[in-house]
Amino acid sequence: MSTLTDLLAEHTKLSGAAVDHLQLVVAEWQLLSDLSFADFLMWVPLDDREFLCVAQARPTTAPTAHPEDVVGSAVDVDEHPQLRRAITEQRICREEDPRWHLGVPVRREAIPVKRNDEVIAVLSRNTNLAVPRVPSPLEISYLGSAADLCQMISDGTFPTTEPSPDVHTSPRVGDGLIRLDASGAVVFASPNALSAYHRMGHASDLVGVHLAPLTRSLIGDPFDATEVAQRIRAALDGQPSMRIEAESRRGAAVLFRALPLRPRGSAAGALVLCRDVTEVRRRDRALMSKDATIREIHHRVKNNLQTVAALLRLQSRRTSSEEAREALAESVRRVTSIALVHETLSMSVDERVDLDEVVDKVIPMMSDVAATESQVVVRRDGPFGIVPAELATPLVMVLTELVQNAFEHAYAAGQRGEVVVHAERSAKWLDVVISDDGKGLPQGFSLERTDRLGLQIVRTLVESELRGSLSLRRRPKGGTEAVLRVPLRARR
Repeated sequence: MSTLTDLLAEHTKLSGAAVDHLQLVVAEWQLLSDLSFADFLMWVPLDDREFLCVAQARPTTAPTAHPEDVVGSAVDVDEHPQLRRAITEQRICREEDPRWHLGVPVRREAIPVKRNDEVIAVLSRNTNLAVPRVPSPLEISYLGSAADLCQMISDGTFPTTEPSPDVHTSPRVGDGLIRLDASGAVVFASPNALSAYHRMGHASDLVGVHLAPLTRSLIGDPFDATEVAQRIRAALDGQPSMRIEAESRRGAAVLFRALPLRPRGSAAGALVLCRDVTEVRRRDRALMSKDATIREIHHRVKNNLQTVAALLRLQSRRTSSEEAREALAESVRRVTSIALVHETLSMSVDERVDLDEVVDKVIPMMSDVAATESQVVVRRDGPFGIVPAELATPLVMVLTELVQNAFEHAYAAGQRGEVVVHAERSAKWLDVVISDDGKGLPQGFSLERTDRLGLQIVRTLVESELRGSLSLRRRPKGGTEAVLRVPLRARR
């Protein structure tokens, strides 16, 4: 089964930022599905008449309208005219009459997903009408909250990228939901939310109570108490917040997340999701030592590599051969680049590397080395983003070798120049172009037949580790470009 990223890369020309936004929508939409008692399908246009389903979510609070897997299937605009209408009119479009699907009556709504005033996809909210529902305070509150969030998706204000919502570990609708009005007073609290607050020490009902000061009074640590209260108030002011965990005076650990509700830009209160995680935290403490051990291993590998680099520097100072000194200096540079990756991993909790951070550390180091022989500067242009650990080390090695190759062969001693490392990321590829304004490639140069050790290392890493492609070519205005393309899809 293809992933969302795979389908978007294969069938659309969306930018990396647009793909990231759709990933955020998918990360949040289980909340929407549960609040709506409905299935959600994400559609992208293939042309003027056909749409492709790239993702699907089923509710945990109601029967599904789609027991079959819809991802990868296409529909014509005649089958689902609301999809095209939602894009054209840039508003939520609803069918007047339900349609029958696999013997089940289904009502469909089309919600445009907007980013920067542009519709980049459409969500279809499909509700199974076969099971009659009796309106209750819970259902009315859920549906009202879902309507506000869907309108915010259509407005382009939900989900937001900052700060990171940590949705994968956030409380869910079934864990406990509290709806606040614009003043911060509780208008609805689900049974599980009431239970969580009872364990924290609040014995009575929550409806009518101002939640921020109440929660602050129940939490033991004054700093945590202030932080939770501030995040609830921030949501009422329209600001998103990350999840936060706090322990009550009675020892109950509760996870909170506050979401602003601002359909069409008007304040409609906030949603507060909460979950009693007391028992979960007790079990998690046994697993924390494993993550700490992995990070400690990366830290020790980094220290060992730095020791190796220091020994090579000492050896370089003691040798009288210029060729040997250059070889040892290259080895120091390569070992140091790998050490920087392990340093980043020693501070990571998920074996993923912010490549921009690593490259920004490597570039000054290489500029300092180049400054002793020439007046060439190097700069980064564009984001590399976050990559898995298995890609980070060979990718940093390749970038280091290509930049060093430009320093050594593109410029004469004392010559001024600039080396630019340009990165561009899409759903499918990471494209990197390392360009210089030096003397260009020599006549008859062949990357396949070169005897330069650095380029041989680069070719091996690109082909065997990165499974990408590399080419060197002359620039039209002089100089050389090294063009690297690395696939970002999961390895199979």
